[in-house]
Amino acid sequence: MENMDNKYISVSYRLYVDNEDGKVIVEEMKEDQPFAFITGFGITLEDFEKELEKMETGEEFDFTLLKERAYGEYEEGHVIDLDKSIFSINNHFDQEHVFKGATVPLQNEDGNYFMGRVLDITDDKVKMDLNHPLAGKDLNFKGKVLEAHEATDEEVKAFIQRMEHHCNCDDCGGGCDHDHDHCGHGHHHHDGCGCGHCH
Repeated sequence: MENMDNKYISVSYRLYVDNEDGKVIVEEMKEDQPFAFITGFGITLEDFEKELEKMETGEEFDFTLLKERAYGEYEEGHVIDLDKSIFSINNHFDQEHVFKGATVPLQNEDGNYFMGRVLDITDDKVKMDLNHPLAGKDLNFKGKVLEAHEATDEEVKAFIQRMEHHCNCDDCGGGCDHDHDHCGHGHHHHDGCGCGHCH
């Protein structure tokens, strides 16, 4: 198949992973609210995109991305303790957004944004898990391609505008350590700012 860097793809699917209770659904995108994206922008896992870009409208799929092709192994070294003061606003701890089980966006020294999950909060520390929620998991996608065609210039422009709108991570001026209004992604489609679900 010819290389189509800007292919518009819309899919419905269920994402399954294995846990202690067997195979479970961790995400579902229905036909009335599908996951739509344009290839070549890096908003999905590379191998997820590769699997779909060779398919046509109406085609059903059932494929598994091994953890090595998804989010890798779960790394204990990615669990860290951060000073509680980092999460303070006007000298008050931000307990409204930072609580056990919460997922919050963080910023490193290089200005890059990433997500962390709060494991525990003590008097002076917040224990954060920086692993992706699906690290260590094989991802099984079952679904259907609802639409697949070479993206028009208008679709590409609209997609870029939507990405810029949802992914404006400069709003906190680069000086904050966490930001609740921007940069959060829902599940697994994008590794940076919030543009989708969880690939």
